[in-house]
Amino acid sequence: MFTIRENSTFDTHYFSGGLPHQTAKIYKRSDESNEQIDASDKFKETLRKTDDELSTIYADMFDELIQKVNRFGGISPTDTKLKVASTLQHRDLLDGNTTVMYSHDAHELPEHYNGLGYMNLISMIFDIEMVMSKFRRSINEKPAAINLFFIEEPEAHTHPQMQYIFIKNIKDLLKGNLEREDSVTIHLQTVITTHSSHIVSECDFDDIKYLRKNSSSSTVKAKNLKSLQDEYKSEDEAEDIKLKKAYKFLRQYLTLNRAELFFADKAIFIEGDTERILIPAMMKKVDREFSAPDETPLLSQNISMVEVGAYSQTFEKFIDFIGVKSLVITDIDSQYVQDINDVEGIKKKTKKCKPSDPLADKTSNASLKFFFNNDDLLFYKNLSIDEKSLRKDDAEWVQDPDGYFLMVYQVEESGYHGRSFEDAFFSLNKGLLGTDAEAFPSLTKKHFDIYVGSDDACPYDFAEKAVNSKPTLAIEILLNSEKVGENDFSNWQVPSYIKEGLLWLRKN
Repeated sequence: MFTIRENSTFDTHYFSGGLPHQTAKIYKRSDESNEQIDASDKFKETLRKTDDELSTIYADMFDELIQKVNRFGGISPTDTKLKVASTLQHRDLLDGNTTVMYSHDAHELPEHYNGLGYMNLISMIFDIEMVMSKFRRSINEKPAAINLFFIEEPEAHTHPQMQYIFIKNIKDLLKGNLEREDSVTIHLQTVITTHSSHIVSECDFDDIKYLRKNSSSSTVKAKNLKSLQDEYKSEDEAEDIKLKKAYKFLRQYLTLNRAELFFADKAIFIEGDTERILIPAMMKKVDREFSAPDETPLLSQNISMVEVGAYSQTFEKFIDFIGVKSLVITDIDSQYVQDINDVEGIKKKTKKCKPSDPLADKTSNASLKFFFNNDDLLFYKNLSIDEKSLRKDDAEWVQDPDGYFLMVYQVEESGYHGRSFEDAFFSLNKGLLGTDAEAFPSLTKKHFDIYVGSDDACPYDFAEKAVNSKPTLAIEILLNSEKVGENDFSNWQVPSYIKEGLLWLRKN
């Protein structure tokens, strides 16, 4: 549906109907606006001639329009061709006297033989052409001072590639229709409303307006993403350079990869492919094992998952900007400082280790240090789930049990404290490995045999030395999962730090 309003005369128009109806309206509009006068006069003179003659004229009349349709893709020029054909012998002479046909392998097929998505795309282009003709008005009329063009959800019934094509070409299509034959240029403001991450991903970042409904107050907050740039500035020169780089990365990352964040109610920020592959299965397990009648299951909620490595702090201003409930799943990354004798003297070197190592006293995790402003390992070991919840207070993140931002990381479980996901997972699920290394080809057989063959083998050493490919290991975990009754993953457990994070996220 397209809505057009002209300030001062404020007419609102809704367009519908099939392509033949639209071609007739375009013809009538072009006649009223004195455009294509020669083609229109010729059309009137030859109305009662044969269909072949009229089809030839239609080809001239709609050539520019058909070229615009072809620019949007969808059909191969060597495969099928779009044309407007006359059907005067079966229709009234002055209205509905055209049919859009598809020429394919020497056969002419009616418009409804094509897919609904492509038909909608063509229909939108036809409507835009008709609307722009009205905006331009006839040569003896002055265009309106204010012209507003609203395009509502152009993604309807179109597949992602067609949505990309549409948004890439719409600006040029509108721009090419702004100038009249007498060189008068109309002033136009276009607004496209969409729920498509594919369309947003191809938009200019500064053009995006973000609207979010506040469920508690039933109000809608509108934000201009261009203003987000102001959050990435600092009076300190070194910090300002750093923030500008972060903003540049954010713009590229969101528009190219993760535009679905704009439409999410909640978000999960993860470190890498392992979590991306396994988290959906863990969400399903949590929903089944910890059912709550007053809570919507995780897999039924609008949750977006984003890979950020150990750099969720890069997204902190954006998270606060859009205000969605967010969960960060990260690693505790325990370490200690070691004195190393060197020819130049004693140097200090950090060394990663198990959280339970007597020397372990710091975390190297940049995200944890940023949000909590603390690198003390004992501090993180003692935090409760409520103390891991945060909210933004001016420029600082502060702990708040009712906050909308939660960070979770490995905690002690069954007498063991893991450092990484693999470490924590296999300390709980050693039995999943079995005894056959061929079931887990991503694991080095030597360290696989050591770990499964000894009750005293350390999960930390196994995670550090045995894993050759984390994404492949995640897939192998799913492939070796067993279904018992309704439980698809009955032979392994979700690490408690992920479980508590997902349960927090599930709550409204």
